[in-house]
Amino acid sequence: MCRFWGFLPLLVLVLFPWEGLSLRFDLKSGSSKCIAEDIQINAMAVGHYSVVDLQEGQPTPDSHKITVRVTSPYGNSLHYGDHVDSGQFSFTSTEAGDYMACFWAADHKPPETLTIEFDWRTGVAAKDWPNVAKKGQIDVMELELKKLEDTIKSIHEEMYFLREREEEMHMLNITTNSRMAWLSFLSLVICLSVAGLQLWHLKTFFERKKLL
Repeated sequence: MCRFWGFLPLLVLVLFPWEGLSLRFDLKSGSSKCIAEDIQINAMAVGHYSVVDLQEGQPTPDSHKITVRVTSPYGNSLHYGDHVDSGQFSFTSTEAGDYMACFWAADHKPPETLTIEFDWRTGVAAKDWPNVAKKGQIDVMELELKKLEDTIKSIHEEMYFLREREEEMHMLNITTNSRMAWLSFLSLVICLSVAGLQLWHLKTFFERKKLL
């Protein structure tokens, strides 16, 4: 599951964890944008980013350099690139949750708009299958079967992951319903108590005024 957000209004993308995220977006100088990928534990992830060079063959100017940081769900830094025009990262997740890739562009006068290409792949899509086939010297059929096997494993892991989430939501619903029941009972007791106090106060008032 992928979510594209930042400190500006951004697009939200939802993909399966074993698919890849490949996109191109604009980044204005002095601003930042972040991309989040929901990754399961022990999943492989690779990414590549680059600033689109409008003048090929020429050195990238400082105004088109960016800072990139990739962090885990608990804030651990997995990759950091400072004042670069391209880079890549790879890791195996040790935590389940949203992994963040944030891009910053330094403030520049006059303002510049950078175009960034970003390719982030996880799970099966993160494996370099041509090199696997070359190193293992396996034929096309074996390679396709291995791809299929890994895809099935990813689906199986995703099903377990969704089942765990479902159990968590079920327990949360039970807890919420129980708390709502106690809150309703407490509210009823308070209302009855206030009504009783009001009746007692009115009765006392009327008796004092000798109206009863």
